[in-house]
Amino acid sequence: QVQLVESGGGLVQPGGSLRLSCATSESILSLYSMGWYRQASGKQRESVASMTSSGRTSYADSVKGRFTISRDNVKNTVSLQMNSLKPEDTAVYLCNARTLGGYTYRDYWGQGTQVTVSS
Repeated sequence: QVQLVESGGGLVQPGGSLRLSCATSESILSLYSMGWYRQASGKQRESVASMTSSGRTSYADSVKGRFTISRDNVKNTVSLQMNSLKPEDTAVYLCNARTLGGYTYRDYWGQGTQVTVSS
């Protein structure tokens, strides 16, 4: 059972920055991948950014060039630096960890943290 604890989030003006962090109870390198999803009110959950254990990253088109995912292999944390925030980035952001056992993926989720971009 992978436990995830998120921190960061809050209220920021358009054009501002925020940093989210997620600590995992497992060695981050033992996980298949870690990443961030978001879910805005009335919308489906969507992937924002992810990083595999090998360090390969992927981003949603809507955040490319503005968001950066990174990790600390010693502290077992993954972070999401969000710059040039827009009102449409407002959502609950959830940390995700994915494990691979045999041919089976399993997802674990943090409790979510609210990000609100508003003037």
